[in-house]
Amino acid sequence: MRRHRPLGRTPAHLGVLSLLVGSLSLIPVSTAQADSPLAFANPSFEDGATDDWTFTSGHSGVASNNPHSGSKLVYLDQGSDYSVSQTVTAPKGGTYDFSGWFAAGGDGGRLVIKVNGTAKGSAAKIPSQGLYNKQTVSRISVKKGDEVTFEVNSSPNGWVNFDDVEISPSAPNDPRISDSDCEGNDCATLQEMFGWAKAKANSWVRMPGSTGPINADEQNTGGTSTGTYSTTYWAGYPFRSDFYLRDVAHQVVGAHLLGLDKENKTMLKAFAKSATPSNTYDPYWAINFDAKTPASIDYHSSSEFVRELPAPFELVQKINDAYTWTGNSAYVNDSTLSGYVSNTVGSAGDTTGPFIKTHTPAGPVVDNGGVPIPEATSGWIFAGTATYNEGSGATLAQAGDAVGSQYQAYLAAKNLAKAGGDSTNAGQYSKSATSLYKRFNDSWSGDTGDTTAGNMVRAYDTSGKPVTGWGNENSWFMPLKSIMKPGTRADNYLSYIDTQAASDSGPSNLEAVTYLPDVFQQHPDVTVNGSTGRDTAWKWMKHIYSKIGDTHSTGRLLNGDYPEVSFTLVGQIVQGLMGIQPDAGNNALSTLSQLPGDISSLQVSSIPVGSGTVTLKHGSATDSTLSNTSSSGSYRWTAKFLGKHKSISVCGDSQKPSYGKTTDGAAYTYATVTVRAGKSCHVSVGNK
Repeated sequence: MRRHRPLGRTPAHLGVLSLLVGSLSLIPVSTAQADSPLAFANPSFEDGATDDWTFTSGHSGVASNNPHSGSKLVYLDQGSDYSVSQTVTAPKGGTYDFSGWFAAGGDGGRLVIKVNGTAKGSAAKIPSQGLYNKQTVSRISVKKGDEVTFEVNSSPNGWVNFDDVEISPSAPNDPRISDSDCEGNDCATLQEMFGWAKAKANSWVRMPGSTGPINADEQNTGGTSTGTYSTTYWAGYPFRSDFYLRDVAHQVVGAHLLGLDKENKTMLKAFAKSATPSNTYDPYWAINFDAKTPASIDYHSSSEFVRELPAPFELVQKINDAYTWTGNSAYVNDSTLSGYVSNTVGSAGDTTGPFIKTHTPAGPVVDNGGVPIPEATSGWIFAGTATYNEGSGATLAQAGDAVGSQYQAYLAAKNLAKAGGDSTNAGQYSKSATSLYKRFNDSWSGDTGDTTAGNMVRAYDTSGKPVTGWGNENSWFMPLKSIMKPGTRADNYLSYIDTQAASDSGPSNLEAVTYLPDVFQQHPDVTVNGSTGRDTAWKWMKHIYSKIGDTHSTGRLLNGDYPEVSFTLVGQIVQGLMGIQPDAGNNALSTLSQLPGDISSLQVSSIPVGSGTVTLKHGSATDSTLSNTSSSGSYRWTAKFLGKHKSISVCGDSQKPSYGKTTDGAAYTYATVTVRAGKSCHVSVGNK
């Protein structure tokens, strides 16, 4: 699990904190078999100084004093001409990312990838950093039969340690922001951030078909067995051999934008399949990279495993998110996925569904007037808690992050039902969402006449007492999931979140902070402590990026080596700043610029929607251009602009403008146009 217990430090005599199973997934795989994945032998050096690796005699070798995982590592002495390398023959062609974990006593070492003896790419100079950090060389093209060399060169300024060689298939999609595609004071920061986030996120993709440990964690550094890894990516601590539901939910959009749709589907379906009656319809909290085995550190038995009430509802929402971005009908029709949705949020024939029934006692702690809201009875995660906030103090029965997630799950189920032509269930989910929204705003969240942010009810404890004040996730998930009615009370609460998150009461782990840009991008035009929501979101994105080189709260890794950080920045830049709402099942999308004040113009290319791609440019707050860069097909594009404008120009022609309102009640002007493959359309508004 990602946050449920502090991770202890290793003995001081090791000199550096010892990370655990970073990449034991790539144990030796024969390259003689054409269907084998590309891999280097002895990638974690647990077999010692084998013939597979070539060492500079006397100045490099295998040691055991400071491993990143397992018990061994490679060292290079200080100097200019020492190296460690291995060359393998590629069993098949492809484009790959090559990574390793490095610690160094001085700047200047380098990771170099060669193909047929020629250097094709190198990582930035390995920094002087006592804590292991992941370095990657991205997007190296390899043909079948090519000789591929992984080479680490020494530093003239200090020793170099490295461990755990990894190979990832490069992401199928590469959204881009070129130098000429951004205007404004913060463009350099944005481009640097985007480049880092894409490369780092891609480095977490698992090589399908590779063999690696199962149940590897800080308690079982070598795992309890081995298995074949499926089409997955890392989502959670990089020293565990599994992916986590909460992390996957937050990484789905960023993963899609990189083209990792197979990985998303494999992982979402694995969680859905695990929500069995014996598990009280709760999905596993974490699953190994084989996409079937629960992580032993979080699953002890069907009565003792980690579960938190927001997660099952978030899984419903993310199944729908994957559908709206890809249009893949499996998200609607697959029996495992559709069965999970109906089991979690009910259906017209069983409006609560077995999950809500199982988690709602006959005599609930909180009387919600017949509106079903699941409850927890424990503060122990292995018995099930009401919230993601594992340090909440009080034992909570209901919490705002679970209630908000339940609301979005109903809306997601409604959309999936509509996509499947099931108007009956779509109508039922709509009614359930409306009832929960009304209950939350009329009574659950406290006196709606009191606009004091700190008095907002964000949970109820197991005695039925309302809980107010700051609650981290159970505070910020309420506006994140748009369950709060727009108005002064909600606006004040957003300012309260911004203030509290920046204080000593804010989250100590950076991956928790990654939700804050999402919160404010959901409310881009609300005034937050004197700034717009979109400017506040950008402020938090810059804060997150500024911390990637800092030591993580566990003391075991750098912040930037927590996967959620990079994946979420990809999503927040493309979907967030560009304000894209996809509807791939209907070959449609809408846009509404959410650029902050310091970025006046931005274009992002190769944005995947359905089976095609688009390029989107916001030239200002009043003009946007969509280019359909697909090889075939059309998109119905709804171009939105804040404010009620008198005129609108669509593809060079004046039209009568249409008007609508955002979820926060802000007016916008819009037009809808069909953009065919290979064509572009520019839409702008004015007041003439």
